[in-house]
Amino acid sequence: MTPVKATRPAPVVPLSVDPAFRSRADDVYTQLKRDIAEFRLVPGDRFTETEISVRLGVSRTPVRQALFKLQQEGYVEVLFRSGWRVLPFDFNQFEELYDLRMVLETTAAHRLCEGALKVDATQLHALAGIWQVSPEQRSTDMREVAAWDEAFHCALVAAAGNAEMARVHRELTERIRVIRRLDFTQPLRISATYEEHGKILSAIQQKRGDQAALLLRAHIQASQAEVRKITLHQVHLARQLGAQAVV
Repeated sequence: MTPVKATRPAPVVPLSVDPAFRSRADDVYTQLKRDIAEFRLVPGDRFTETEISVRLGVSRTPVRQALFKLQQEGYVEVLFRSGWRVLPFDFNQFEELYDLRMVLETTAAHRLCEGALKVDATQLHALAGIWQVSPEQRSTDMREVAAWDEAFHCALVAAAGNAEMARVHRELTERIRVIRRLDFTQPLRISATYEEHGKILSAIQQKRGDQAALLLRAHIQASQAEVRKITLHQVHLARQLGAQAVV
């Protein structure tokens, strides 16, 4: 059996331009960022503007504009007379972003349990329909669970009712997306995520702020520890698994 469709949270998407004002460069930027997040492009991959323009069916101008934006964000670099390269992971930066994530999410957990006026209980109910289910109802699809995991953490912060905190958390989530998704190439990590999310929600439902914060901290630290173990082999394995999923 699969989880009940009606209670699934909307997938988390990057902050983007209003669709009415999107340009081809915006579309190329979004696609290339998705390629990186889904391991179609991995650290060390080299490519040219022409290759991208042919693959996406656009001219080189929007490709170049998109690549310059990705360069500013630290995803790619331009190589002298030889195209572009996807940059290696910056693990020091990931460590700092995980530390910030921990502060934001544990603060949100306390706010949710203290009953702040702006708490959005409907988001918490929706999360319960995904994560507090019987084992036979759990998804085993790597991409699906990765998207739901992202949505879970973003919804917890958003439900706490602080719009600025939620905005910073969304931007942080986008920056660590590629590294977090490597977690879900391991079946044991998928089952652990269900167990851990269920316990976090249970603590919040019982208004146990300290317990919820401790569970969240341990959950994030477990993911952070996995990040430290990442090898290039795992990245290429994730690319192979992603390719098999779309065949």
